[in-house]
Amino acid sequence: MEEQLNQHPHDLDEETLFLVSQTFKALSDPTRIRILNLLFHKEHSVNEIAEALELRQSTVSHQLRFLKNLRLVKYRREGTSLFYSYDDEHVMHMLKQTIEHSKHS
Repeated sequence: MEEQLNQHPHDLDEETLFLVSQTFKALSDPTRIRILNLLFHKEHSVNEIAEALELRQSTVSHQLRFLKNLRLVKYRREGTSLFYSYDDEHVMHMLKQTIEHSKHS
């Protein structure tokens, strides 16, 4: 009972707080925003992303690993290539709304 009195019904648990802060951290990086924006339209291989965004393949791989760990992107294997696509409709919607907001400000 005493434990219940110390908690507000709208408090967020530690795991939720961590995941929300990590999601915003992911969206705070310009390179990750560019990658997610590219993936919004269709899936791409690491090489295609690197070429389209004029980035090194190692940079793209590093950022995709970060995004995959947060379940913001997923991949499928085709032969020796990995094709990435977004994995979270909610975050992509939020990103698109934020981009549109920024263009209209």
